[in-house]
Amino acid sequence: MFATKFKKALLGLTAFAVILSMQSCQQISDTKEIKLGHALETTHPVHLAMVELAKRVEQKSAGKLVVDIYPNAQLGSERECVELLQIGSLGMTKVSAAVMESFSPNFKVLSLPYIFKDKAHYYNVLEGEVGAQLLTEGEKYWLRGLCYYDAGSRSFYTTNRQINEPKDLKGLKIRVQASPTAIGMVKSFGGAATPTSWGELYTALQQGVVDGAENNTPSFYLSHHYEVSKYYSLNEHTMVPDILLISSKVWESLNPQEQKWLQEAVDESAVVQRELWQEAEQHALAEIKKAGVIVTTPDKEPFAKLVEPLYESYKSEPEVYSLIQRIKNTGSQLSKK
Repeated sequence: MFATKFKKALLGLTAFAVILSMQSCQQISDTKEIKLGHALETTHPVHLAMVELAKRVEQKSAGKLVVDIYPNAQLGSERECVELLQIGSLGMTKVSAAVMESFSPNFKVLSLPYIFKDKAHYYNVLEGEVGAQLLTEGEKYWLRGLCYYDAGSRSFYTTNRQINEPKDLKGLKIRVQASPTAIGMVKSFGGAATPTSWGELYTALQQGVVDGAENNTPSFYLSHHYEVSKYYSLNEHTMVPDILLISSKVWESLNPQEQKWLQEAVDESAVVQRELWQEAEQHALAEIKKAGVIVTTPDKEPFAKLVEPLYESYKSEPEVYSLIQRIKNTGSQLSKK
């Protein structure tokens, strides 16, 4: 009897401890703590930028506001972390703009293939009116965007065939994120788009469940996918940024001074992340070549022509179509950041 009661009491205490540990923004004496969960490895440039963010928040606030980081999907996948933000059970997270399509539909414009002319155009869009509008648009869904982190250009990698032109994708099962835009893109190239979770992708490539995937160079390298995919084609079909989000409920719980500390630290971390990203891209490219991956740079024009109809298909969605036109009309002068 005593053992049973003790066991129930222990279970109750454990459950209570879990609930407490998941509090997204809690007051500890004079310190307010925000939990930031994400799915990346601790060597990833975005994680390193978040570490810098946490350091600067603590410095600016003299320890009154701290950000605790939980990497490696400790608190759930990207999608799960976003859902926790919506109910206020998690403070902050990093998510790809492609995943945000399912929560704030207008974000799909950032995933359109070849929507950006070059890197300077990409930066100017994100730092301009379109980028600012999209960050705040998520507030309708209890998700406030704080900044964009550079996630480079996404390209195709495969296990048994080099992709030099769109027809090389015909019949191949290509892993994509759970993004209607990404699925439509692969279909337009003749491939079979196959949404697969990131955590299962290495095995899926190894066992032939999928024939390839698409991602940026650092992610291709850090995930060790180069061990099973020996062909990497730098066709750079999309430049899909990462977005640092905060729960609207948590943001509103901060006073104006705390919001200022946090936003300043976030903006500074974005500048640091851009530098870290450039270094990571160069390092990853050198390492995958050392590992025997055949890297090619195909002509982008045939790929770009095939996806042009995708833009016109959004005429039925006036808000998205308007964003497409505004992005096309944004200048491509080099960003000052």
